[in-house]
Amino acid sequence: MSSSYKLFSDPIHGFISVPRKLLLPLVKSPEVQRLRRLRQLGVGNLVFPSAEHSRFGHALGSLALMQDALRTLKESGTPISDDEFEASLAAALLHDIGHGPFSHTLEFQLFRAVPHECLTRRLIQRMNERFDGALNLTLEIFDDTYQRPFFGNLLASQLDVDRLDYLRRDSHFTGVIEGSIGVERVIRTMRVYPREGGAGSRIVIEAKGIYAAENVLVARRHMYWQVYVHKTVLAGDHVLVAALCRARSHLKDGNNEAIRNISPTLAPFLEKSYDKSALNDSNVLDAFLELDDTDVMASLKCWMHSTDPILADLSRRFIERDLFRCVFLPESPDPDTIRAWKQRVADTLVQMGLSNREQSVADADYYIFVDRSSHSAYHRKEGPIHTLEADGTVSEVLARKDSRALDALTHYVEKPYVCFPKAADLGI
Repeated sequence: MSSSYKLFSDPIHGFISVPRKLLLPLVKSPEVQRLRRLRQLGVGNLVFPSAEHSRFGHALGSLALMQDALRTLKESGTPISDDEFEASLAAALLHDIGHGPFSHTLEFQLFRAVPHECLTRRLIQRMNERFDGALNLTLEIFDDTYQRPFFGNLLASQLDVDRLDYLRRDSHFTGVIEGSIGVERVIRTMRVYPREGGAGSRIVIEAKGIYAAENVLVARRHMYWQVYVHKTVLAGDHVLVAALCRARSHLKDGNNEAIRNISPTLAPFLEKSYDKSALNDSNVLDAFLELDDTDVMASLKCWMHSTDPILADLSRRFIERDLFRCVFLPESPDPDTIRAWKQRVADTLVQMGLSNREQSVADADYYIFVDRSSHSAYHRKEGPIHTLEADGTVSEVLARKDSRALDALTHYVEKPYVCFPKAADLGI
């Protein structure tokens, strides 16, 4: 007699038990299997050699933590039905199926102003039709409209299973130990308040777990600056986006020779400007589900030999990891400084034989990027973290006397930066 669970071996959480009834068919679905072909950290492997992990592993990890959290809450006296348990696991498993190639790097390059969460919701809706309504409750939890809102907290909050998994997973595969967090301590000190978990209920942390929760927020800040917006990651992001923007310009102009051998799956997403209305087009969604990192990489490899020297150079730079220089600045540059920098980059393109005098300033737009990164580890507007005190009262963590470290994490840190070719001397 076969087991009611299938085990997956995971380097982060050990063996992950996936129930066979609904969850295993979801794992086997094309939508979830596609996550194997999407790197979790986008271009992060260009900086951290072992960061080759996929969104599939993260999806299973989120499911595992959701299991642990729900079991903890049941043990502490909160009633959770079998249907709620199953729907929550499905929500954790499916929460990222709307990501495209290279994850956040290209999030708004393939669909205009459509975040991956909107794509995820639409894809879950389609799967729900295929699974004869078995994902109705999953959709309510995903939308945070379910009558017991603590389930939504577990899926999307400042201490959700998504964040707890990716921080620990990304720390492991990048080797950045500052991102390591005590997931088990956070999970084991989670409670529902009020305990019965009705309308208005929310996830709180027992006071003895507050330091583990604080560690999560500190680790998030460290991972943000050391991994997610590492200066070379930013440079890789900009080179990749620039190459696709250049290819899009050729598609718009009908210059098919310059983008010869583009992946037929990628081409429509560069040729057309899909917006939110495209989510109702089943053909577009089917095409999106065929799109992964491989399509982008294959196209870049072909474009290295493009008749357009700019596209060829940008593609070669990404494939061979000959990236731009990225410099964090003490303050945002003024418009005159940016214009001067752009002219120097334009002159460099002419010297390199990539452009001519007439086109060099326009072409420089693909080679210099001035932007800023900003981050706050604790967002009160996203829903504050509450602690359950020994006397049964609940308070926000910042109201505690020992919360000075957390208070510092509420402030936004902004870092302006500029990316440009190393051959261009901007004097910085």
